[in-house]
Amino acid sequence: MNEVVGRDDLLLLTLDTLRYDVAVELAAAGRIPNLARHLPGGVWERRHAPGSFTYASHQAMFAGFLPTPAAPGPHPRLFAARFAGSETTAGRTFVFDTPDLVSGLAAAGYRTVCIGGVGFFNKQGALGDVLPGMFQESHWEPEFGVASPTSFEAQVARAERVVAELPAGRRLFLFLNASALHQPNWFHLPGAACGARDTRATHAAALEYIDRHIGRLFRAMSSRRRCFAIVCSDHGTTYGDDGYTGHRLAHEAVWTVPYAHFFLEPSA
Repeated sequence: MNEVVGRDDLLLLTLDTLRYDVAVELAAAGRIPNLARHLPGGVWERRHAPGSFTYASHQAMFAGFLPTPAAPGPHPRLFAARFAGSETTAGRTFVFDTPDLVSGLAAAGYRTVCIGGVGFFNKQGALGDVLPGMFQESHWEPEFGVASPTSFEAQVARAERVVAELPAGRRLFLFLNASALHQPNWFHLPGAACGARDTRATHAAALEYIDRHIGRLFRAMSSRRRCFAIVCSDHGTTYGDDGYTGHRLAHEAVWTVPYAHFFLEPSA
């Protein structure tokens, strides 16, 4: 990462609430072809989330604690704040001297931009300002939120504008929190009745919706130079699993998340 940072643009895309099992099933069935063609080997990596809900997980990720490989470690990290005794900071880790990765990348010359999705990024109150406030530039509007059936399209359109307006020589760190998978997601299933119940099937339909538009985001992010992309979930969620519904709880469907990182070559 010490070679990547400063050379390439960076994308962190969190597919908010995406379950690992659903992501794996759809990739194997050919239902998310635009995502799957970028996944190493065509498959998602199984990891453990650093938090059980959006706010906690993103605070950890912005501190350099991305989802952890679901196998005994220690696992060297891509990014880490400098502190003595870290067992996951290795020679290839990009080490920053600021409190969080966002300000660390800004110190390295990056333009840091947040395109929010779920309520923790809506800037409509003090709590909704915390995470976007880490960035030099942040965007949120109702069309990006969980109640919008076209949220991801609107977010991608804003990302395209951000890229187009940035000077060619300026490196970009773009963070996008995709809200489409978060409840309510029933409207992504074709033929669903108005106000229908969210289910594992509607969750899957929301991921297919994201896949239909993700090519635009990848093309925008690789339009200026090579881009290093991290695509992952921040946590999963439950749909009646063992009697549980939702997240912010300790369940395998919440703690286990899909993860991938890869390069987007210019004009990908």
